[in-house]
Amino acid sequence: MQRRKFLSLVGLSAVAMSAAPVALSATDWRETKPDVWTAKNVDDAIKAMFGDKKIAEGDITVTTPDVAANGGAVPVNVKSGLNAKTVAIFQDANPESAVIVFDVNKYGVVNYDVKMKLKSVGEPITVTCVIETTDGKVFSGKRTLDVALGGCEG
Repeated sequence: MQRRKFLSLVGLSAVAMSAAPVALSATDWRETKPDVWTAKNVDDAIKAMFGDKKIAEGDITVTTPDVAANGGAVPVNVKSGLNAKTVAIFQDANPESAVIVFDVNKYGVVNYDVKMKLKSVGEPITVTCVIETTDGKVFSGKRTLDVALGGCEG
């Protein structure tokens, strides 16, 4: 008899949880800030995203390989202890500089792994991460790498 009571409680809990509203939010950055996605250099993309806010160097670690074997899938890790509201990643190799923008929830931890496609330009490529904190301050971190084989070029 105890087992039936337990199973009915579990079933009722599952129904109650499925009926509860879920608070999910995501910003469509391509719609709300389209100039970010068409900017041809990192500075213009950052300005389109964050405006004229002063950017300081902060507690941001951008990790990439020193030399990416293939530009088709370059692994990038961004880690920070900042109380982030928005995290954006930019690069200076491709025609459009913006790579991705994340909304960070109140209890979110910034430790993101992404793979990006980078063309080989024959010179070092800089990956820049910019974080806006919950108090409106903006910080950046950078990492420079080389790409051995072109991702966008073949």
